[in-house]
Amino acid sequence: MSVNAGEPAGQLPVTIGDTPDRDAFRDGFKTGLPTLFGIAAWGLVVGIAMVKSGLSVPQALGMTLLVFAGSAQLASLPLIAAQAPIWVIFATALVVNLRFVIFSALLAPHFAHLPWRQRLYLGYISGDISVALFLQKYPSPTPAVGKLSYLKGLMFPNWGAWQTGSVIGVFLGSTVPAEWGLGFAGTLAILCIMVPLMINRAALCGVLVAGTVSVLAYDLPYKLGLLLAVLVGMVTAMVIEETMDKIKARRG
Repeated sequence: MSVNAGEPAGQLPVTIGDTPDRDAFRDGFKTGLPTLFGIAAWGLVVGIAMVKSGLSVPQALGMTLLVFAGSAQLASLPLIAAQAPIWVIFATALVVNLRFVIFSALLAPHFAHLPWRQRLYLGYISGDISVALFLQKYPSPTPAVGKLSYLKGLMFPNWGAWQTGSVIGVFLGSTVPAEWGLGFAGTLAILCIMVPLMINRAALCGVLVAGTVSVLAYDLPYKLGLLLAVLVGMVTAMVIEETMDKIKARRG
């Protein structure tokens, strides 16, 4: 095995994790498998919501394939239906998806060496659950065999489950009665997936603060309370995390 230039002797080269590894891919798939039903159910609800909000089938299919961000899609749909200014729609989607900036920062030490085209498509198919599960498996950026294959084993099925559910929802949207209450079912599905991932106090505090702000700011026009809740929740979680790290460092 050759070592990359500039790498200390005895260390695995950074690219060692890029070699296709079927076992690692299967391991990633098995890890993410329990979440796929909830992801598909959430996609189904968003697909139905897009059609119910007035989008045509081609528009809804284009949105789910290009955007691939359920929370941003749901946040923008009522704004589109209300004919809100385009800057409000884009700002809402941008703020809701700011978490992906954090995901990118967390994944960068692992995969910054990859070609930009590969990083671009990995960024497109990334999701909350797949990134969280990957970081649970590989919290350190230290090179390891099968890293990229493991990530793909999480991301590809996640993307496929979402798109399958969403496309079915798009075509069922015009036939499913509103009284079925699938929106509530979708909320339960995503909660079942996300709650176990709130594994630290900072994340939990951020969620609680965001929920409180969203209720208090419910009456703001154009659903701007959602933007405010996301921003305040993220800032809260980041401040608490940084404060706890400083406390641990002082004690350590």
